[in-house]
Amino acid sequence: MAEVMKFEDFKQYLNPVFYKHTDLIAKKAKGCYLWDVNGEKYLDFVQGIAVNAMGHNYEPIVEAIKAQADDLVNASFNLVNYESTLMLAKKLAEAAPEGLTSVFFSNGGAEATDSALKLAMSYTGRSAGIAFMGSFHGRTCGATSITGSNSKYRKHYEGLMGNVYFAPYPGRDLCPPEIPGEKRGEYSLFELKKLLRYIVCPEDVAYIYMEPVMGEGGYVVPPKAFMQEVRKICDENGILLIYDEIQAGFGRTGKMWASQNFDVIPDIMTCGKAIAGGLPMSAVITRPDIAEKWPVGTHGTTFGGNPVAAAAGCVVLDQFKDGSLLKNVNEMGEYLRSELKKIRAKYPIIYDVRGLGLMTAIEFAYEDGTPAPEVWAKVKAGCFKRHMLTLNCGVHGNGMRFATPLNVKKEEIDEGLRILEESLAEIYGK
Repeated sequence: MAEVMKFEDFKQYLNPVFYKHTDLIAKKAKGCYLWDVNGEKYLDFVQGIAVNAMGHNYEPIVEAIKAQADDLVNASFNLVNYESTLMLAKKLAEAAPEGLTSVFFSNGGAEATDSALKLAMSYTGRSAGIAFMGSFHGRTCGATSITGSNSKYRKHYEGLMGNVYFAPYPGRDLCPPEIPGEKRGEYSLFELKKLLRYIVCPEDVAYIYMEPVMGEGGYVVPPKAFMQEVRKICDENGILLIYDEIQAGFGRTGKMWASQNFDVIPDIMTCGKAIAGGLPMSAVITRPDIAEKWPVGTHGTTFGGNPVAAAAGCVVLDQFKDGSLLKNVNEMGEYLRSELKKIRAKYPIIYDVRGLGLMTAIEFAYEDGTPAPEVWAKVKAGCFKRHMLTLNCGVHGNGMRFATPLNVKKEEIDEGLRILEESLAEIYGK
């Protein structure tokens, strides 16, 4: 009998900078489930970090990938056009918020971030930018420059892109503890306006870059009034508003784009993760008048717009046509949060349950609000022992996110909730 692969036998060949949450070697996957090389089955509530919008190996996506690969895998989109990529650009323009009809394709979220930064500076002729503490936009040099969720991402790399300033996002961990939830938006706006008054001149600011719902920073949903006031500040000062929809977009919050929860349209939007059903792809979508000011050849990509990824992306967008997918996101998201609140009533270590749609998280903290990442670590271990894959979030790493497929079924959510509750009961003896 052939010897089963073990991660330990290959670990020496991988650069340890790439943190591994488990030692699993995945063999196959379908829907909500993943199997390792030993044939062990796991409930996957991570889904490639919200990448597999329709779950693992969704058959129409797989068939589209196979068909395109049979015809053409790559010839570089800057040399020739591809039918599937042209169709995806059209579909994205039709699905995007009003007026955002110009698409630039790249390969991953951080690439899209860097592209959006360059576009904003090119259009405005300005070099300064504002981002938010708690944010995560990627790990390239440009994306790291506007990431504020943890100083470790910037460690040893200072001398990054300059002229970036940070304001606090209206989350509990980023505002003074005495400020209640309903007042955090006001506090964040006060700090943002103070920044523009005393530190960086608005006429020098090219962009305000933000997540409409914070992802890695803790699945924080900001107040609607805060989002609309930021839009107003941008309009009054000729600043471009850039929304990072890489994790929150593509139906994750119950609307096609997270921005639609706040009735705000950004000037530039980045998307990725779920865009191509698991294949590497991202996009920057903007207004034509902004795109036209980006000089030809000043930015580009070798692999961006890959026809195989685009074929998958066309199928992903098709799933939203009849409205049933978003209906499921809202119904299952509401059910998930209601059941999590019941578990919270039994285990007060769950300090908060929050989110929109299927972008939902719980936060572990003590009664006084002190973050409890060590409790999360125990819960994670308990879930893994019971064959459920989980992932944390939050600036203190004390949140647990639920990144199920958008077409998740009630019985799959129930299975995950049962595992979570069993893990908590093991810790607290209930």
